[in-house]
Amino acid sequence: MTTAAPSTALVMIQPAFTDAERLALAGFLAGYRGLTREAYALDLRQFTTWCRARSLNLLAVRRADIESFARDLEARGRARATVTRRLCTIAGFYRYAVEEELLEHSPAAHVRRPRLDYESHAVALDRNELGALLVAAGLGPPTEHALLSLLALNGLRVSAATGAGIEQLGLERGHRTLIITRKGGTVVTIPLAPRTARTIDLAIGERTDGPVFLAADGRRLDRHGAGQIAGTAARRAGITKAVTPHTLRHAFITAALDAGVPLRDVQEAACRADPRTTMRYDNSRKLHRMGEPNSSFRELAA
Repeated sequence: MTTAAPSTALVMIQPAFTDAERLALAGFLAGYRGLTREAYALDLRQFTTWCRARSLNLLAVRRADIESFARDLEARGRARATVTRRLCTIAGFYRYAVEEELLEHSPAAHVRRPRLDYESHAVALDRNELGALLVAAGLGPPTEHALLSLLALNGLRVSAATGAGIEQLGLERGHRTLIITRKGGTVVTIPLAPRTARTIDLAIGERTDGPVFLAADGRRLDRHGAGQIAGTAARRAGITKAVTPHTLRHAFITAALDAGVPLRDVQEAACRADPRTTMRYDNSRKLHRMGEPNSSFRELAA
């Protein structure tokens, strides 16, 4: 009985993407940077993985395939906002492919997207909880106090706060300012709340350059470290809710609306491009307010 010798022939491995697909993906992502690019890359990674599992060529996908992908996300418990964002990314990718003449028409052009709630379901802090958290932050290290003040009293995204540099601090017309990079790469100058400015001065001490916020190892604080700081301060304040940096941004928006600041001004202060997002917070605030008097936002920020 003879045994077959193992074959030494090379096994042809099917590449993950064709040249056209690789060109389309790289070209689309090249138009973005920072966290926006990371988010779009994640969306496309999940979609392309789904397509490969079903032997679907990315540039031969049909509308029914994209809608099946959306239904699959819903079946796995993804929030409607998450499903909508994934579909928006996919639509943008195929729109780019059409513009580059890689496709004649976009299969995502008429894909149905989930209806979004006009009420935010994010964890919210009331006026007393926000005040207690800031008091607790003041009992901790200056860096933590400054970070939480910047998030809660200026409504910054955590990426903008952790990316702030000492060189971007300034003074205009008697007001302390900070130059930040918004989502999408737009650079703007924002006025700092008096309390925030004082805590930042304590946090940077004698340093004249580098990041405003440093981690314990001396490197720039990242978003994960910021999340730990927010959670620790909340527990110190006796708050049982799961508090994240976004919770403080939410608190800034609802506190400003409660104080009577016009919706358009709050939208601008929160660096939101779409007013509907701010309106969701406003609707949530109105539905969940329990007869509490208007919060004195000036008292918190002073």
